[in-house]
Amino acid sequence: MLIDEVRIKVKGGDGGNGIASFKNAKMEQGPTGGDGGSGGDVFLEGVSDLLALRQFRHKKNFSGKSGENGSNRRQDGAGGEDLILKVPVGTVAHNLDLKEDYEITKVGERLLIAHGARGGHGNFYFRSSTNITPRQFEYGHKAREFSFQFELKLIADVGFIGLPNVGKSSLLNALTRAQSKVANYHFTTLEPYLGAYYDLILADIPGLIEGASGGRGLGVKFLRHVARCTALFHLISCESSDPAADYQVVRSELEKFDPELVKKSEYLFLTKTDLVGRAEAEKKLKLLERINPDSFGLSILDPHSLQGVKKILNQITQAKIAKA
Repeated sequence: MLIDEVRIKVKGGDGGNGIASFKNAKMEQGPTGGDGGSGGDVFLEGVSDLLALRQFRHKKNFSGKSGENGSNRRQDGAGGEDLILKVPVGTVAHNLDLKEDYEITKVGERLLIAHGARGGHGNFYFRSSTNITPRQFEYGHKAREFSFQFELKLIADVGFIGLPNVGKSSLLNALTRAQSKVANYHFTTLEPYLGAYYDLILADIPGLIEGASGGRGLGVKFLRHVARCTALFHLISCESSDPAADYQVVRSELEKFDPELVKKSEYLFLTKTDLVGRAEAEKKLKLLERINPDSFGLSILDPHSLQGVKKILNQITQAKIAKA
């Protein structure tokens, strides 16, 4: 199960306490109290595992390790160990307290999201020519706790969008080995699936419905995954009685959620053309071509039409290489 949104609390490690101690040698009262160690920081680190947010499903509180207390003989306490939270590439971390956002875009990338606190000074720190036997010391400082919301936005080159049951999962499986679920019911896919077509990442975005941008169905949960796609493959079933209306439903939901989404490069596919007569398929395709000139008929059972999809993907690949 893909977890793509969680809320947790994050805290750096507390600082260790400084101490007050003195030399034990006769006639010597010099201070020897060491400082406390600093607490550990908390980092985010990007990983390729899209399921990495599952670790936050039940455990909600995380902190760096506290620094150790100082000791005598001017020995400072050891610093606390840093905590590294691994999150999928594409995760946006919202600091709900500071109203700041952090974004992980690469595998291995690290971002500091919570500082460990400074340790307290021991009495050796306070020595001076006028205070040769200081007794003051400091307790370690307390680290601040923050509330975070982690939101995963899939990083894919091409996103498959459309109403439920239009063939997105079937196309993904035909082009890759993603093996996403395929069935003839209204909500075909309940979570995004990814597949690799050579150097391109393809994403099967769960079917949208009218009202998705306002929270109906599962739409809002998945619309954000469209944001990072370079190009969109918009699929419409040839079985639809009104393909143009289906197209407008999805486009409207994209625009309501984020007007920038409808500016993305879009290819329109009339799917399942093998399930209707040739004349009907051609009539509906001509209708869609008036809406978007980049419209194509598609049946995953027809090698020729699949080859046309691959040709488009190859063009997108070349553009990606040229841009890199």
